[in-house]
Amino acid sequence: MIGRTVTGDRELAVVTEETRFERRLATALARAKTVRGAGIVITAASTAITILAGVLMTVVDRDKFPSFGSGLWWAVQTVTTVGYGDHVPTSAAGKVVATLVMLAGIGFLTVITAVITSTFVARSRLDEQDSGSTADSTAAELQQINARLDRIETAVTKGG
Repeated sequence: MIGRTVTGDRELAVVTEETRFERRLATALARAKTVRGAGIVITAASTAITILAGVLMTVVDRDKFPSFGSGLWWAVQTVTTVGYGDHVPTSAAGKVVATLVMLAGIGFLTVITAVITSTFVARSRLDEQDSGSTADSTAAELQQINARLDRIETAVTKGG
């Protein structure tokens, strides 16, 4: 088995770490069942990716990104797809990191747009339901008025 030692301690440690990670992932995904929860999870993940990319770029392309600040500035520009071009990775490792951050940024913007759109659609549906119940009560009131008018008309016709 992978990770198995003579005593099996390593395998137990690997399983325990995976279980913790899986529990944390399950907790994060449980929050994503609502539009707001999904937005929070996506924002937290994107923020973590941006900070990690800034650190990573500072490490892999030290010549172009000598400080964490310059690496973070580049990561924010890249993940938001602004890309001013004032900081560009030159090493192969830096370009790989840049590619991954660009893909994460595109995904982030796509999902945030979908979350916002979903919120608008959900609110629109609620408004339609509210107006639908108002329309139903208005129709019921009109039927009552029509019935009352019919009774009045009948009474006036019989009396006249």
